[in-house]
Amino acid sequence: MFARGSASSSRLTARGSSSIVSYTCPCAPSSSAAALVGSRRGLASEATQHPNYNGESSSNDGSSKKASSSTRIAAFRQAVAENTHLDLDAFATGYASSSPSQAESSRSPIDSPAPSGAHSPSMVQFGRENHVRLPSHLRTPIPRGQSYTRIKQDLRGLKLATVCEEAKCPNIGECWGGGKEKATATIMIMGDTCTRACRFCSVKTSRAPAALDPHEPANTAEAIARWGLGYIVLTSVDRDDVADGGSSHIAETISEIKKRSPRILVECLSPDFCGVKEDVARVAGNPDLDVFAHNIETVEALTPMVRDRRAKYRQTLEVLRYAKEIGKRSLITKTSIMLGCGEADEEVLQTLKDLRSVGVDVVTFGQYMRPTTRHMKVAEYVAPAKFEHWQTVAESLGFLYVASGPLVRSSYKAGEYFIKNVLEGRRAAEARQAGLATGTVLGDSAQQVAAQRS
Repeated sequence: MFARGSASSSRLTARGSSSIVSYTCPCAPSSSAAALVGSRRGLASEATQHPNYNGESSSNDGSSKKASSSTRIAAFRQAVAENTHLDLDAFATGYASSSPSQAESSRSPIDSPAPSGAHSPSMVQFGRENHVRLPSHLRTPIPRGQSYTRIKQDLRGLKLATVCEEAKCPNIGECWGGGKEKATATIMIMGDTCTRACRFCSVKTSRAPAALDPHEPANTAEAIARWGLGYIVLTSVDRDDVADGGSSHIAETISEIKKRSPRILVECLSPDFCGVKEDVARVAGNPDLDVFAHNIETVEALTPMVRDRRAKYRQTLEVLRYAKEIGKRSLITKTSIMLGCGEADEEVLQTLKDLRSVGVDVVTFGQYMRPTTRHMKVAEYVAPAKFEHWQTVAESLGFLYVASGPLVRSSYKAGEYFIKNVLEGRRAAEARQAGLATGTVLGDSAQQVAAQRS
C-alpha cells in the first residue's frame, strides 16, 4: 500500500497559511512515508481550525478520506460564494489563514481608501474580482482609415514594432489615422520583448529576448522617411541582457533617421540603462536628438509595487538630471506620470517638485488603464477635473509644457506640436547667434586687413 504522505505528493499551500490542499499520486512509492505522515497530520489538524472548515477528521477508512476531501472542497466553495472579495490571487497570498478582519484589509483601495501617504503591497491589487468598469469618457472608437492601414502595412513590411500596439494605447486610431503631415507612430526598437516586468505594462517579457536586429536602424529610418513626418518618437524595451543596455543601437537609429530626414525632430523615450552614465550619455548626448524622455511613471512610495524592481524612483531622477547636463543646449527633457494607481495628492505634488529640481521641461499626466487581468488593478478612475487641476499645478511650478488628461500618454501627439514650435524657435535662435558670432569674426578680420593695407 502507498502512504498518503509520500515524497512524490504535490502540495499547494497558501503563503502564511496553515491549511493545505494536497494531491497524492496513487502510484507513488512511499519511501519516506513515516517521516511525513506525522507532520501532515499535524497540519491537517490545524486546517480544521479554519473558520470556514466544517469537515470531519480523517480516518483510516478510505471512504472517510473521500468524504473528508469532499467536505473540504465544499467548504472552500462555500467560502468563495460567501466572500465576494475572494479570488485565486487573494487565496494564494494568504486568504486561507486570514481572519475576517485580515481578509477585509486586503480589499482594493477603491473600496477601502488608504490614509494619505500610507502604502503597502496591498495598495497594488491583482486578480479578476472587483474589476472597475471603464468609464464612458475613456472609450475610444475602433481605429480605421487609409492612413492607419498604410502605417500598419509599412510597419509589418519592415518588421518594426510600435509601442502604440504593444502597450495597447487608446490613441492609436487618432495618431495613425491623421493625414500625411499629422499621422505619427511611436516606433519601438530593440525588439518587442522586454527584460523587465512592470506591473502596468503589456509588453512581452523574457530574461533572454532575441538578439538585436542590425538592420533595424536603417529600416526604421526608411519607414520614417517614407511617411514624410516632421516629428517622430522612438521608444524601446529595456535590454538588460545587452552589454550597454542597447544604447549604441538607439544612438545609431537616431543618427540614421537624421541622415535620411535632416529636418525631422526626434524624440527618444529612453530606458534608464540601470543608471550607467556612459550609456545615458550615448543617447542623451547624441547631437541628433531633440527630446530626451524617460518616464517616472508614479510616485516614490508606489514605485516598488508598480515598476520592475530595477526601475528606481531616484535613479529615474538622476537619469533625467544627467541627460539635461550632457545634452545639447536646446535638448528638451520629458517625463510622464500615471494617475489612478493609488497615489496621494501630496505625493504627486512632491513628484512634480522633484522633477523640476532636476530640470525636466515637459510632463504629461494620463489615466492608468489596466491592459489585462494579469496586470495590477486600477485603484481609481480619476475625474477629468482632477487632470485639469494637475495641469494648473504643474504649470505654476514652471514646466515648459504640460499635457494632462485621461487619455494622454507620454508620446501623445498633442504635445508634439507645441514642442516642435519650441524646438524650431530654439533652432532659429541658435542659428541667429551663430550668424552674429560669424559676422563679428568676419568684421574683425576685415578691419584687420584694412588696417594692414593702410
